[in-house]
Amino acid sequence: MSTMENLYLLVPLAPLVGAIIAGLFGKLLGRIWTHRITILLVAVSFAASLLIFQDVMAGHTFNGTVYQWMTSGDTRFEVGFLIDRLTVMMMLVVTFVSLMVHIYTIGYMVEDAGYQRFFSYISLFTFSMLMLVMANNFLQLFFGWEAVGLVSYLLIGFWYTRPTATYANLKAFLVNRVGDFGFLLGIGLVLMVFGTLDYAAVFASSHLYANDIAPIPGVSWNVISAICILLFIGAMGKSAQFPLHVWLPDSMEGPTPISALIHAATMVTAGIFMVARMSPLFELSDTALSFVMVIGAITALFMGFLGIIQNDIKRVVAYSTLSQLGYMTVALGASAYSVAIFHLMTHAFFKALLFLAAGSVIIAMHHVQDIRQMGGLRKYMPITWFTFLIGSLALIGTPFLSGFYSKDSIIEAVALSHLSGSGFAYFAVVAGVFVTAFYSFRLYFLVFHGEEHFGKAHSVAHGSQNTPQDDHADNHADTHVAHDDHHGLSPGQKPHETSWVVWMPLVLLAIPSVVIGYLTVEPMLFGDYFKGAIFINHELHPSMEELKHEFHSAWAMTMHGLSSLPFWLAMAGVVMAWVFYLKIPGIPEAIKQKFSFIYTVLDNKYYFDRFNDWFFASGARKASRFLWKFGDIKLIDGLMVNGTARLVGMFSNVLRRIQTGYIYHYAFSMIIGVFLLLTIRTWFE
Repeated sequence: MSTMENLYLLVPLAPLVGAIIAGLFGKLLGRIWTHRITILLVAVSFAASLLIFQDVMAGHTFNGTVYQWMTSGDTRFEVGFLIDRLTVMMMLVVTFVSLMVHIYTIGYMVEDAGYQRFFSYISLFTFSMLMLVMANNFLQLFFGWEAVGLVSYLLIGFWYTRPTATYANLKAFLVNRVGDFGFLLGIGLVLMVFGTLDYAAVFASSHLYANDIAPIPGVSWNVISAICILLFIGAMGKSAQFPLHVWLPDSMEGPTPISALIHAATMVTAGIFMVARMSPLFELSDTALSFVMVIGAITALFMGFLGIIQNDIKRVVAYSTLSQLGYMTVALGASAYSVAIFHLMTHAFFKALLFLAAGSVIIAMHHVQDIRQMGGLRKYMPITWFTFLIGSLALIGTPFLSGFYSKDSIIEAVALSHLSGSGFAYFAVVAGVFVTAFYSFRLYFLVFHGEEHFGKAHSVAHGSQNTPQDDHADNHADTHVAHDDHHGLSPGQKPHETSWVVWMPLVLLAIPSVVIGYLTVEPMLFGDYFKGAIFINHELHPSMEELKHEFHSAWAMTMHGLSSLPFWLAMAGVVMAWVFYLKIPGIPEAIKQKFSFIYTVLDNKYYFDRFNDWFFASGARKASRFLWKFGDIKLIDGLMVNGTARLVGMFSNVLRRIQTGYIYHYAFSMIIGVFLLLTIRTWFE
């Protein structure tokens, strides 16, 4: 193998080796050497990704097989890498954010008994995501797809002694199985139609099947539309799109570092990356693109509404993730794949920043997560305050910060789209700007400004949707952390800035949150960066070409953004949050009382969880009870097992009475038998 091919292998294998060492030998190595080894190996992966990025930018790409797993007839199932500009961008994002999370974990999990296990899991998570983005075929894509799902199950339920954590990881696992069922059907249909799972072969011949009917009995769907919609159902699960979004807020039960990794750079972005990679297929189906756009629009707007009424600091950021994933999905539906990936990249930095900054606040507050018990933290935590402000400004799309360039491009691309559903999508993404700004700065003002509420006695009803979830198990058998009898600061106790291993990743993530958008918007969106990696049929979907004609420079885009409708909507959201929560704090409660019905609907998350519990969970229990009582007890045990035994007993009882031992009884039986045989023979002649 060449030097570059060895580097390709090094990128995913380095975190895998770290995961194995931490998982199997962590107790022997101890905490310090465990985090040193895993962080070093993720840093090696990041450095290798940088070298590969330089090689790819020099014009060298790679598409080849690493290992042939199985051959079935003419079909080969292989492990292989596709290294192009889309891949290396994802590799850099995944490895950099993962490296920051690994460093941050030293400070956040310092007292946790599962320290080595956690490092093993997050390194394994990094390996899984890298295998997904580097895949050159659907088999390896599915392997990485399921691997990130498995490790997320382990991480969300990391504190497995908590019933809420085990419920959350089971919920995430089951909801993703729904999406993955569609995803697997889509891959199966690809194999049936194209006879191969190799990306290049499928994309090269996809236009030949553009007008064919799917080989599915009873339906007359276009085969490409069927494949794309089935694949996107998988993305709806992984990237938490309506109605398969319900698992993501509950994933906050895991430790904060993994919340940052799942929500920023890995699992939830897998669906966005997959659709962008499949652009040659999606470009052949306007039906699939419209479906993608409408689902994304619903998610972007309606999940943002839920962020307004959340009081758990991590859940507010979680709902912003749902909304931003909706924005990315809308861009995919508008054929603006490069814009979706661009927003994926910028979002990865500022969303990881927000989650890790939220974790810094949680540490300082002794694991209180209710924002109503905070306030005034600005003067106690200056680094966390400033970096959180940068992340919030980037999130709402403030000009000069990274989020502006990607979010504004999404809005413009949707405005230029002519597909069915684009009108609703445009309304959703524009209205979502105001909603995002309002809940983001509601969170910011309540945490860092205003009256100090910490160190006071609070009583919050257990089980409410807005109850703060402790970031450690109520049963400390797993963590063995020497906490006080209650979470939170004692009366008179003041919070303080966290250690350097916590705030340093915040600073390093804040830098790209500010500059990466301005520096890369022109080459990534309006240059040739994604040439050969993303395909757009500009004749059918000209929005990106029209957007390119309107673009002059990043500076001109910034100046135009200062006078655009989204900017003023964002500023209106910030001002309204300032008025509601700092100047006249009685307004929110008055609105809540006046519009109690709307608040109840939002507080119950549109009743999706209740419906799922009633229809699916309760329905499954009732069906299982019926199958147990009727199928198991009556049919199998009662009829097939015990019934067969009774039938044999009855037959044996009859035979026992016939076997008398008298010759004339046997002779009579023989005569009757001969008579019956002759009669039957006569009938059939």
